[in-house]
Amino acid sequence: MFGGKVMAIMDIQAGIVASQYCRKTVVTASTEAVDFKNPVRVGDRIETISRVVFVGRTSLVVKIDAYAENPLSGKRKHCTTAYFNMVALDEDGVPTAIPPLIVETEDEKREFRIAEHIKQDALERKKKIREEGGE
Repeated sequence: MFGGKVMAIMDIQAGIVASQYCRKTVVTASTEAVDFKNPVRVGDRIETISRVVFVGRTSLVVKIDAYAENPLSGKRKHCTTAYFNMVALDEDGVPTAIPPLIVETEDEKREFRIAEHIKQDALERKKKIREEGGE
């Protein structure tokens, strides 16, 4: 399966998870750190596991792992991991505040730190593009 189609599925899932978390309309600001590990073959069943791993004032990061399963053999493999930066919007389409993320376990804290770095890198890249006249 074409990687872009897998990313489209993951983007839809990121939007669902983000809007469920903040109970707001959300848009995708960027897709970060997409790692394709194994191909998805035609006929494979795709499963996504999604979770909010970082929350800022108006934005959040959703981590998605995609798995492919061969329906005949039952063999399942991890195919892709990606982080999606999502922004919550109010009724006028303006970024709006969202509830903070409560991180308790060591895994949640580790994921939060990773996503925080990913978010910071995205902001720095956006700033650099603006400074170079790209926006």
